[in-house]
Amino acid sequence: MTAPTRDAAAGPDAPVALPDEEFAGLRRTLGGLEKYAFVALAGGFTLYHLIVLNLFPQEALLFRATHVAWGAVLGFAFYRPFARSQAGRVPWYDWVLIALAVLCCAYMYWEVEGLQFRAGAFPDPLDVWAGVIGTIVVVEFARRTAGLALPIIVGVFILYAFVGPWMPGVLYHRGFDWPRVFAYLYSDLGIFGTTTEASSNFIVLFVAFGAFLQVSKVGDYFNDLSLSAFGHLRGGPAKATVASGVLFGAISGSSVANVVASGAITIPMMRRVGYDRATAGAVEATSSTGGQITPPVLGAGAFLMAEITGIPYAEIAYAAIIPCVLFYIACYAHVELHARLHGLSGLPRSELPALAGLLRKAYLFAPLIVMVWLLVSGYSAFRAGTLAILSAIVVSWLDRQNAVGPQRTLEALNMAARDSLQLVAVCAAAGIIVGIIALTGIGGRFAQLLLQLAGSNVLFAMIFTMVVALILGMGMPTTAAYAIGAAVLAPGLQRLGVAPLVAHMFIFYYAVVSSITPPVALASFAAAAIARADPWKTTFVSMKMGLAVFIVPFMFFYSTLLLGQGTVWQIAPVLATASIGVVLLACATEGWFGRPIGWALRLPLGAAALCLIVPESISDAVGLAAAIAIFAVARAYPGFAVPARAR
Repeated sequence: MTAPTRDAAAGPDAPVALPDEEFAGLRRTLGGLEKYAFVALAGGFTLYHLIVLNLFPQEALLFRATHVAWGAVLGFAFYRPFARSQAGRVPWYDWVLIALAVLCCAYMYWEVEGLQFRAGAFPDPLDVWAGVIGTIVVVEFARRTAGLALPIIVGVFILYAFVGPWMPGVLYHRGFDWPRVFAYLYSDLGIFGTTTEASSNFIVLFVAFGAFLQVSKVGDYFNDLSLSAFGHLRGGPAKATVASGVLFGAISGSSVANVVASGAITIPMMRRVGYDRATAGAVEATSSTGGQITPPVLGAGAFLMAEITGIPYAEIAYAAIIPCVLFYIACYAHVELHARLHGLSGLPRSELPALAGLLRKAYLFAPLIVMVWLLVSGYSAFRAGTLAILSAIVVSWLDRQNAVGPQRTLEALNMAARDSLQLVAVCAAAGIIVGIIALTGIGGRFAQLLLQLAGSNVLFAMIFTMVVALILGMGMPTTAAYAIGAAVLAPGLQRLGVAPLVAHMFIFYYAVVSSITPPVALASFAAAAIARADPWKTTFVSMKMGLAVFIVPFMFFYSTLLLGQGTVWQIAPVLATASIGVVLLACATEGWFGRPIGWALRLPLGAAALCLIVPESISDAVGLAAAIAIFAVARAYPGFAVPARAR
């Protein structure tokens, strides 16, 4: 892996140039006719989805097969197999893979009725070979765009389909021959199942929405607005980063992509006002990770959740509001307290974008408002996404400099396709895992194992689920981690009586937060590279800042009020006390409660914070009383305080 590099002529705090292979796969820069041909294919990929979803519906299996095959063609063109392979053109072996992807899709068109009738149970020889080749294509597509972790897990599951008769205990099954396995996988029970249904119906569309917002410079507007509103405050650049994470996260579904897109700007600004390298990187990593739990888009995993559970997407987005609010309150509290502890200032107003001028462009929020309103009004997600794209184009015309015309439309279509490739590959590969789980029945047996391990203690089952979801998410995109967790873990939780929304949201949140969880914390490592900070220190600071999101899922497990399941009068006090709780938790972890405090007060303050986060009136009263007492002690007995110079 290529090491991060820095321009020698730049200042000491200049951002590091990140190699593509670390965070965006092994990307190619094509030239000549290949460049124009594949750019046209990329734009056509996005346009195809917009047309099929809105104007001319296609048979579902053929649509998904085309979706995966077209994505694979672009993936093999735009991504190299290895760092040292040809970067300027498509070599012969990638043309072979492209041809195989097209042939597998063509076979699907030719034999679609027979494939649907046989459903992988009574395969023809050609079904089997299409399955073998199609599986290889999907696994290699995923390896290039998402790294080795997911293909390795896919390989383990495929191997498990064959070695079941020799497995012990709950892992035993009668085994299957290879024709049955691969024919089963290359059907709507495997690769073209629920996960690919989500990526074909929703993910490309909403990635396209984000691309149109970016080419119209709405992303830049969000960053400028955040900086203008918060940049002059104590530790202002960090607060602007948190605010930008909320706004930019609404249009981007990847924490690492958010870090790379905004970190090159925000991290040097934080360094300028005095944030140390690790903290600057951690603020960016944590805020960007929170973007995946920010409504209305919520990252690609939310679309998958809607498909798996049958819960309307609007309901899932609504349920995420309170946990998202608590997460960003905690982030803001951490940067404020850190600034107080270290005496940090903000940037001069003269160096910030003029707020009045930015407020005159508030119409740029219209696309987000349109999408939210349509979802709440009951429109389908793809119809809401399409109309939001059209509104983004229309509002861009109000600013001639950033108006989206034919050229920028083509740029957005191309950008959307490129940004979708990893998600297409991940969903298709996750379909293999889901297919093996269904074929072998391991999902049901794993649910029984979870029941046996938990016994009558549901809390133990939730802790076990948290650990497994975090492990699955290490080194894998959130979508894949959630898809596997939903297939393996969610059925067991539901058998324990956990509501489907709670079970799936619980798994989803830990799949998201794995981006800042060691030992493989992709978002934290990306931010550390930009900040030139120690990756491990950055990761642990990120975990400290994101501590609330590790705790809140357990709280909405105990009370669905934190998922907005109740009346306004029931939800409001729970939100208020939980907000106070996450602020006090930040005070305890940072060591500031009106003044610097030592561990003698930090530990009980942390316990009081947890009492307030728990959505129960008695625990709220205990936590509030304890917090008041601790504050009084800190003020009355300065000996408990830790001098700032000693920190």
